[in-house]
Order: sequence, then C-alpha cells, then structure tokens
Amino acid sequence: MIIIKQDKNFNKVLSRVDILFLAFGAMIGWGWVVLSGTWVQEAGTLGAIIAFIIGGVMVMFVGLTYAELASAMPEAGGALSYVLRGVGGKTAFVASWALALGYISVVAFEAVALPTVIEYIFPNYKVGYMYTVMEYDVYLSWVLVGVVGSIFVTIINLLGVKSAAKLQMILTIVIALIGLMLIFGASINSDFANADPLFVGGTAGVITVLIMTPFMFVGFDVIPQTAEEMNVPAKSIGKLLILSVGFAIAWYVAIVFAVGVALDKDTLNASVLPTADAMAAAFGSKTFANVLILGGVAGIITSWNAFIIGGSRVLYAMAEKKMIPAWFGKLHPKHHTPTNSVLFIGLLATVSPLLGRPMLVWLVDAGGLAIVMAYFLVAVAFVQLRKKEPNMVRPFRAGESSWIGWVALVLSIGFIAMYFPGMPAALVWPYEWFIFAGWWVLGFGLMFMMRKNYSNGQMKYTPVMEEPEKKIING
Repeated sequence: MIIIKQDKNFNKVLSRVDILFLAFGAMIGWGWVVLSGTWVQEAGTLGAIIAFIIGGVMVMFVGLTYAELASAMPEAGGALSYVLRGVGGKTAFVASWALALGYISVVAFEAVALPTVIEYIFPNYKVGYMYTVMEYDVYLSWVLVGVVGSIFVTIINLLGVKSAAKLQMILTIVIALIGLMLIFGASINSDFANADPLFVGGTAGVITVLIMTPFMFVGFDVIPQTAEEMNVPAKSIGKLLILSVGFAIAWYVAIVFAVGVALDKDTLNASVLPTADAMAAAFGSKTFANVLILGGVAGIITSWNAFIIGGSRVLYAMAEKKMIPAWFGKLHPKHHTPTNSVLFIGLLATVSPLLGRPMLVWLVDAGGLAIVMAYFLVAVAFVQLRKKEPNMVRPFRAGESSWIGWVALVLSIGFIAMYFPGMPAALVWPYEWFIFAGWWVLGFGLMFMMRKNYSNGQMKYTPVMEEPEKKIING
C-alpha cells in the first residue's frame, strides 16, 4: 500500500484573529499618517469625522454583499466565483482581472512608499544618483530599501499564509499601539479649542473628504480571497468582514479627532506631516514624531502583505478556472501557497522602485478604478443570485430582500464616476488612462488566447470540493 500526500488544497490555518488582523491591517495602512492633516484642513475636525462615518457606512453596504457571498462561496478568488455564478464567465474574468490590477498596483506602490517614508526619519540617506524619471531623481540607496522590503515580504508569503498572518498580526499591533498613544496623548494633553472651527467649507468640505474615504477602506475584500484557507465556520467569514470595516471606521474617526485637537490651525497649515507633528505635540517631544512614522512603516508593510496575499489568490483562482495560463495555479508542495503567483507579484514589486515615484502614483490610481469596478460587478452578482437562486445556502444573509445589493450597486457606480474627467479623483490624462487601458489590452489578449474555455458554456461555476488529505492506492 502506497500513501500519496495530496497537494491540491490550501492549508486551512487562518483563525478568526488572523482574519481580523489581515483585513484591518490592510485597511489602515499608511494613508492615515500622510492624509489626516489634509482631512482636518479640508472639512474641519467634526466635518472630517462625519465624512468618515458616512463613507464607512457607504463601504459597509458593499461589504455586506461581499460578506453574504463569501460565506456562501468560501473560495479563493472571491469575486471570481461570485460573478461567475451570478453573471457568467466573461464578466467574471473582467471582475477578477480588475481586482488583480488593483492589488498588484498597491503592492508595487508600497515598494515605493517604504523608501519614501524612510526619508522622514533619515532625510539625507539618498546616495548614488542613478537617473531621472519624470523629473524625479532615482538614487541607488532609495531603490535598495524598496527592493529589500519586497524580497522580505515575498519570502514571508512563500513560507505560507500562516507566516504572513503572523507578520500581519505583529505589525498591526504595533500600528494600533502607536495610534492609541496618539489618540490618548492628544485627548489628555491637548487644548480642545484647537478643533475650532469644527467645520471648514460647509457641505463642500465634508464632500471633499467623503470622496477620499472609499480608498481608505480598500482591503476588507482581501478576506474573501483567503476563504479557502480559513479554519472558521462559513457564517463567521461574513461577520468578520463587517467587523473589520467597523474597526477601520472607528480607527479613522479617532485619528482625525486626535490630529484635530493636538495642533492649532497655524501649526497644522505649516506642517509637512501633521500626524507626526500631532504626536510630538501630544507628548512634548519630537522623538515621538519618529515613533509615529515607524507606525507608518508598519502600515506600509501590512498593506503590502495583505495585497500580495489577495493578488496571488486572484491569479491562482483565474488559473484554476483556465482564464489565464496554468503556470499561475501552481501550489507549493509543503506550504500550499500559490508559489508562481506570489513570485510574479513579488517580482513586479521588486523592480517597481526603479521607476521612481511618479509612475507608481499613476499605477495605484489606475488600480483604484479597477477595484471599484470589481465592487460594482460583485453587487450585480449579489442581486442576480438573490433573483436566480433564492434558495442558495447563505450562512450569512445581508438582509431578507435585495435592497442592500441595489444600494451597493448604486454606490459602486458613484465610486467609479469619481475617476472620470471633471471629478476630484479623475485619472490623469494620458498617463493613468494609458496604464488602465494597457492592462485591459493585456487582459483581453489573454482572454482571446484562452477563448476555447469560454465557448459552448464550458466555463460554469462549480463549488470547490473538499479533497481528502491523503489518497490510498492499493498495490
């Protein structure tokens, strides 16, 4: 009798705590360090808080559609399965290819954000001038920081999702502790009169901040990508997703409050990095500003880590459904990670610092539009499945009727509209539109190559079956 180990399954090793840290760490990232001062300046302390509460509720509707579908179809790739079942193969390709661009763009961006943040701590560390890209000087030392960071995060992910989850937990705890220092320090040692005026710019100010909020919450959708690796009941997946969004809303509201009360308006307007200066003001020492920046570094890595997990699972799922070459679907024989997909994304991140900062800003903006397109298609799939398969097993239900799906659908259209000309988040012409269009040219080229898998109704949703750990061959 010969015993052969199966290697076609993911390892189910993620606990509830792992899942929460994965999504929460992805959502809080580095943006709060860079942008919180802008939020207070644009809308006032209370105005910015209201904007984040409204924006969080809006994102919660999209999250509820994901929560129901993730609990019903706990499979790697998330949106791919939902849209494939609810709409069809070609639309599922569009949804998953859009997510792939969104995730990869964030990973590439973090490889540039890391050396940029280090400049705040070591202003003169850039040496070894290499060349200039779009008027930005690229230095060897700056590039090496991004390259080393990329290699580190890629190796952690190759060692298994549990290793990545442990890194995520440690760094998210670091971010949370530093953030709590800022929040409690500002609450105790600040003059609350600094928050005046509570509103700046009236309704227009609130809207200005509101349009930024959806991009701060990108990351909750990493949860569905790892559903096959979760060791929790299906119903809990939906609950954990919504809980993670709730935590992120509370986080952003508290950070806005802390910055708003810690700095008077003159200091706020003159500050290069208001969040760090708020930390220094709260504790009366510039040393604490660097402590907060270290929290920002941890935030970069948590987003980086989460999106390389999400992106690799999307590519793996597409390969499994024969939408892209099978090479992307290889699993590591021991760690059961999608090895080639992780390496592919890791390689893109490793070379990203060579492009300098301007190119990567364009890339992440184009990726943002792609992600909200996927949100829209998931909402469409939610509504379609409520209609076509009312009796589908849904361990977590987002209400009894489809109204949540319709609200999510309308909100997703609003998110998409923000990227078009004339809107505050409009993509830069021609650079960002060329990147976005180029990704779809590549995607549709792949679809044409794999076209036989879309014909004659061959591409249908089939649930992932639990395979036995071992199969026994008599002989």
